[in-house]
Amino acid sequence: MSAVGMAMGMSEAPEGMRSMCSMRFELLGPLRALHGSEEVPLGPPKQRAVLAVLLLQEGRPISYEGLVEAVWGDEPPAHVRNLVQKYVSGVRRAFACAGEAGPALTWTGSGYRLSGGVADDLRERRRLVDAALAARDAGQLRHAGELIDRAEALWRGEFAEGLNAPHLTAERLRWREKRLTVLEAKIAGEIELGRSFEYVHELIRLVAAHPLRERLVELLMNALYRTGRSSDALIAFEAARHRIADTMGADPGPALRSLHERMLRQDPELLATRAAATPTATATAPTAPHHGRVEQPRVRRTPNGPQRLD
Repeated sequence: MSAVGMAMGMSEAPEGMRSMCSMRFELLGPLRALHGSEEVPLGPPKQRAVLAVLLLQEGRPISYEGLVEAVWGDEPPAHVRNLVQKYVSGVRRAFACAGEAGPALTWTGSGYRLSGGVADDLRERRRLVDAALAARDAGQLRHAGELIDRAEALWRGEFAEGLNAPHLTAERLRWREKRLTVLEAKIAGEIELGRSFEYVHELIRLVAAHPLRERLVELLMNALYRTGRSSDALIAFEAARHRIADTMGADPGPALRSLHERMLRQDPELLATRAAATPTATATAPTAPHHGRVEQPRVRRTPNGPQRLD
């Protein structure tokens, strides 16, 4: 079995386990619950926030105090206990459409526990990203990009969009970072495959949206340099250097400075591209010897160690 196949197979739950819950939950966008093809009404925003927090526990119990802090923060309303009871009852009523096969929200000795229900889109995204990582490690950059595209297609908006709760706000920021890191890895693979021209404009947009994110500047410089725009690549560095100095009072990090120095030296390896491996290849498959501007497949390394997709 290929590395990709192992990654997909090891992450998937058995078919019987997947069919135990007749409701599907999604958090990569507004919280949504589906029973068959029908969307299930989940009640007011705070009740939906309670459900979202419970889904993120992945079957682990959460104490009453922990649930209150996650949904209302350090200053909950005086009648918060009544609100918790009201929203827990509301969540249980929402599950009633699925009957006995649906999720169950119970009180245990250590807190509230949601069983039989998971955030399905989070689980699917994790499988796809793990498979993309395995494909990249096997030198299958094009296939890794395709898997990342499938993972990206699961997003319908911001994480738990529209729900105002301290825990969900923190998770929203964390998932925004994870999503951007995956996108960076995908674009890096596409550049290595010689598709720099196709990503220049997207990288310009991303740098404008995240002006202090040095990895994006590095990718933009690489894409510009590989399309014969070495002067624009150096200008992109200078612009980033000024932004970082004005905002942070610091210099760019070692990775960005090193890339700038290599461009000034016109390092020929900056123009190297990687031959695309087939989806059935493995990381240990023999590779063609290095000739001219073609480099052997390898895992990309940074000054901070191997760059992971997730």
